[in-house]
This record gives sequence, structure tokens and C-alpha cells, in this order.
Amino acid sequence: MVKIKIIFAVLVMNLSWVLFCSVDASVSYDNKAIIINGRRRILISGSIHYPRSTPEMWPDLIQKAKDGGLDVIQTYVFWNGHEPSPGKYNFEGRFDLVRFVKIAQQAGLYVNLRIGPYVCAEWNFGGFPAWLKYVPGMAFRTDNEPFKVAMQGFTEKIVSMMKSEKLFEPQGGPIIMSQIENEYGPVEWEIGAPGKSYTKWFASMALGLDTGVPWIMCKQEDAPDPIIDTCNGFYCEGFTPNKPTKPKMWTEIWTGWYTKFGGPVPYRPAEDLAFSVARFVQNNGSFFNYYMYHGGTNFGRDSAGLFIATSYDYDAPLDEYGLKREPKWGHLRDLHKAIKLCEPALVSAYPTVWSLGKNSEAHEFRSKAGDCAAFLANYDTSSSAKVTYFNKQYDLPPWSISILPDCKTAIFNTAKVSSLGSHMKMLPVSTVDFPWQSYNEEAPNSDDSDTLEMMGLYEQLNITRDSSDYLWYLTDVNIASDEGFLKNGDDPVLNIVSSGHSMQVFVNGQPSGIAYGRLENPKATFSGNVKLKAGINKISVLSAAVGLPNVGVHYEKMETGILGPVTLKGLNEGTRDLAKQTWSYKVGLKGETLSLHTLGIGSSVRWLAGSLVVQKRPLSWYKATFNAPEGNDPLALDMSSMGKGQMWVNGESIGRHWPANIASGASCGACNYAGTYNEKKCLSNCGEPSQKWYHLPRSWLKPTGNQLVIFEEWGGDPSGISLVRRTP
Repeated sequence: MVKIKIIFAVLVMNLSWVLFCSVDASVSYDNKAIIINGRRRILISGSIHYPRSTPEMWPDLIQKAKDGGLDVIQTYVFWNGHEPSPGKYNFEGRFDLVRFVKIAQQAGLYVNLRIGPYVCAEWNFGGFPAWLKYVPGMAFRTDNEPFKVAMQGFTEKIVSMMKSEKLFEPQGGPIIMSQIENEYGPVEWEIGAPGKSYTKWFASMALGLDTGVPWIMCKQEDAPDPIIDTCNGFYCEGFTPNKPTKPKMWTEIWTGWYTKFGGPVPYRPAEDLAFSVARFVQNNGSFFNYYMYHGGTNFGRDSAGLFIATSYDYDAPLDEYGLKREPKWGHLRDLHKAIKLCEPALVSAYPTVWSLGKNSEAHEFRSKAGDCAAFLANYDTSSSAKVTYFNKQYDLPPWSISILPDCKTAIFNTAKVSSLGSHMKMLPVSTVDFPWQSYNEEAPNSDDSDTLEMMGLYEQLNITRDSSDYLWYLTDVNIASDEGFLKNGDDPVLNIVSSGHSMQVFVNGQPSGIAYGRLENPKATFSGNVKLKAGINKISVLSAAVGLPNVGVHYEKMETGILGPVTLKGLNEGTRDLAKQTWSYKVGLKGETLSLHTLGIGSSVRWLAGSLVVQKRPLSWYKATFNAPEGNDPLALDMSSMGKGQMWVNGESIGRHWPANIASGASCGACNYAGTYNEKKCLSNCGEPSQKWYHLPRSWLKPTGNQLVIFEEWGGDPSGISLVRRTP
């Protein structure tokens, strides 16, 4: 058997494992691994985003991550949550970053702080605060002075805060590395010279902050030295850093994929996820991070456009509620144990690689000190393989890798799952009923005193500044008494095109229909016959955003709201263009102004109760008081009977609900773990609501007297809402 030795970068020009960072630093790196206090480490990491859970959940999540074999917790830093208005900072509650980092430290884990401050992350506006767009001369993520001033200011704020709390590793803290920007390489490539200049600037800016730990950039092939470029994706075994002096790192192993309203729920088999990790490690990888390890929940209005669901479960090893997803959690734990047993050899030697037969090969790490570890791989997607390694036979299932920490005994195979599986159960809480009350939200008119009048149609964010999902577009239509349709009954057709995401049309205060975009086309188009009378008719259109864009070149220029065309067809004159006439605008809902969703506020409003509670009526507010059920099981609301809207408990926003948006256009069914995975391969919930259960954190509840408020846009049946508990 002929061995083919793979020699990396011509033995690194004979500079074996030359340190690129100061030998005095307690965190450095070479071409094999991150070095902490003089020791090379195989580092296993997982993403947990602090705002996507509650502070009360953090200790348990982080402990379960540690129990699962993780060394590092990785998180983004969310600018829009921390600086909702210029110079006004928020580091409390779900945004208590220092507390989160210290909990990781107390658990004995390191932290990779991805400051960005652009995060993407399916997060509203990619993590940028909405006010940033309106700074004069602003252009996002390019060689733009206003942007660079703002970005540097926030980055310095975070670094200064971490330093003051002594949270960087050289200070005795847990932060061993930080990330600047995020997946910028594809944007730089598209915009050219301004992007390259921006990259050089933010790299220099970050290095100048003197954190004492390495900086990384993901998906950034031209990351300037000494910044480490890293890989993101479903697979990264073929990735190599841009310099042979840097370690091979994988900052995002996608454990599944995110759910969109109107789409099915993706999942990724544990066998393939483990296979991708083992394949990365056997190809000299030394740092890998699961994105996500706990996905959590997009509370409030934090989910991004377009149509990102409130659940950010991501098929992660810890599910949305913080419970272990089996067999994925246990299978990965066993993988991590096997890799850790291989660590002495992995950090001390390069692999020798040779064929074991068709679609099979061995990767052997043998150090001068005598440490030995081997990875035996079968890349065939349908056939098992019997391979011989040093006179011993091993059985390899399809699409699998066996790990031999002593080059003799296979203690783990990626396709052999020993952890018991579990099926998520959502059981109704029989002790909780919701005695509903209702309040009717009325469609406003163009001549209301609190509207803003302008000529023509205006982009939604320009007016709302993201203070609300909702913007009313209001105009009057004058119908002459001699119009033909008034006699023949052939009602005219109103056509409205919106750039997204949904709208409801009211004519003279009466609902005339809804329209919403689809995943493949976010534009919403309404076309329908409308009942008009002679004289002045009031047209009221409620435009609702489902998050702001979070990705793309200059995505701050992407538009939402009703920008036309808006026409009325079937008049004596033919088609009337309504887009150019005078429109009035009203930001948000009357119920928002009255603070109906805020605990203890809005008590002066007359709520309807008992038999007077409205059902299946558009623009309805519902309120109920309930006691918390006993026990510690995670809780959720089953919103299957509702259409679209938002939810609050005790003044805390649970998020957007949209169970009426049914998963369509996809195929669900059995999924074979073997073979290359992508986000469309393994799907569930076809023909069902993309999300019907909405996480209700236990820590937001009091023992008695909890207030639940629902705003329903389309018209649902609140009597069908139930409280359920999540059980393993």
C-alpha cells in the first residue's frame, strides 16, 4: 500500500509552526492551532446568542454546552439592541453582554466575541440600528467616512467595556479571540476598490484596539496579517487559510437552517453533521464552531426580513427552549470526546493520507513523541466499506468516518448513533384558560388630525424609522355620480403593488382584502374589486413589515412599503393613477399609541368581554389574565387558530405570529443522512403552518395575574389559543 504524504505549504517554507503573534501574549497561534498559555488546543465551540434567550436561561444553556464537550461560547454583539438611539445605550436584560460573558467564564469556558458590528444573523437590519441609515452621507459597509466613524465608535465601546471588566484572556478573562466585520469578502469582491479600502481600514482599526487576543475575519480571503481568515458553511474540509502561518478555523458549521414564514422547517441529520466535523478535523482543522448550538427565539421585532420566523431553533443541539435535542446533542458529545482523545497527536503532527480502497482513505497523525490518532473515512453515499488499516479490518457505513485515538481502536463512527432519540412533545396545560377581552382597532382616514400629508407615495422606513411594523397609507378617491359602474354594478378594480411584506386594504372603513409577498417574491400585490360610492371614498391601506433586510450589497437602500403602482381600473376615464395624488400617513396602530401591550397601561380603554368578544375580525386586540402553571417545563403558546400579528406577556414582546402562512412549494419526507447536505434537502412541516408554537419564557411570568395581549391583523379565533408545555 503506497502512502501519499500531504505536505502543507511546502512545510511552511521550512518555518514549522512559526508563531505569528507575540510570544509574550497568553493567546497566540501558529499554523496548527490557537495557543493558550503556551499550549496548542483543538477548540470546540458553539454559538449561543444572548438576546435570543433570557438571562435566566443562560447558566443552563452554557452548562449544557460544556457538558456537550464545548470549550468556547461564540456570540455576535448586537448593535441595534445596545444602542437603540444615538448615544443611548442598553446593556440590561437580554442585552446584558457582560453578564453573559461572565457566566461563560464561571462555567470554565472561553468566549469568541464576534463584535462585527455587522452580524447578518437573520437579525433585523443585520444588527445595525435604524437611525444609522439617516446619518447624513451614510453608506453601509464601504469606504464611507460617516459609517466608519459610527462603526469604530461602537467597536471601541464594546472593547473598552470588555477591558474594563477584565474579560480578555490576558487580563484573566474568557475572551480568547474577537471577530471584526462578518462575511465581508463577497461584498468586497462585488463593490471593488471601496471595499478593499474598507477592509484595510477596519483591519487596522481592530488591531489598534490592542485586545491582546487574535482577531478573525470569516469568509475573507484577503484578511490582512495577522488577522486569521476563517470558513463558514455546511462543509469546510477543503478550506485553507490565506497564509501558511495561520490555523485552519471553521467559525460557522451550520447545524441546520433557519425557518421562514411560508416555508418548511429545515433539519440536518446528526450523522452528516458529525461527518462534516470529523472530515474537517482530519484535514488539519483545529477550531470549529456550531452555528447554532442554541438558536433560541427572535423575540420582539428582532427577526430580519424577509419573513424570518420568530423561532430561530436552527435544528441546533439545544432546541429553542433550551432542551437537549437528541440524538444530535449526545452524538456530538461523543464525537467531541473522541476528538479530544486525539488532541495530542492532532496538534503535534500533520496527517499522512492514503487510500484504503474505492472512496475510502486513512488520515493518520503520528507525532515524534509517539502520539498517534487515525481517521478512517468512507465517502461513498450508498455502500458500506470494509477497510484494512495496519492488518486490522474496520467496517465503515456509507458517508462516515471512524476515529481511532490510539491508531488501533475505533471508539466513534459518525454514522453510528448510540444516543437515544427524542421527539418534541407540546402538551396542553389543562389548568390554564384565557378569559379573553377584545378591543377593536379602526382603520384611520386621511383627514384624521394625527396623520402626515404628502404628495405621492413614500418609503415606509423613511417615515416609521422602524418604530413600528405598521404604516397606514391613506388617500381619498372622488367618484362622480355619473360613473358607469354605479349603474351596472361592475365594481372597479383596485391594484396596489407593495415592495413588501404584507398589506390590508380598507375602503370606507370596511375590509376589502389582504395581500402578502412570498419567499420567492417578497413584493405584495393586491388586486380586487372594491365597493365605491358617489362622492368621497376613504382608502386606507395598512402596510406591515416583517423585519428589515439584513444582507446584500448596500442593503440599507432596499425599500419596503407601498411605492406603487396604485391604480383604479374600470372608471369612465379608464384607469386612474392614484400613486401621484395626495396621501396621508399614520405611523403605527392606535393600540400601540394607547400602550395596550404594556403592562398596567391602557386600563382606561373599554375592553369588550364575554359574549361581546369579537372573533375573526381584522385589526383586533385581545387581552387575558392567567396564572402560571406549576413545574419547570418550558412553555409556549399554540397560535394555530390565529392569522398574523404580534404577542406580549407582562409587557414583554414574545414576537410576531403568522400561523396562517402555510409552508408551501417544498417536498417533505424521509431524509437519508448520506450525501452532501443543503438547506433544501431535509424538510418538515410541508402543508402546515411554518410556526404555530411560540416560546413563552418562564422567567417572564409571575405566579398569578399574568397579562397576555395579542394583536391580530387578519382576524383569528382567540378561543383556540392554548398554553402548552414542552417536554423531551
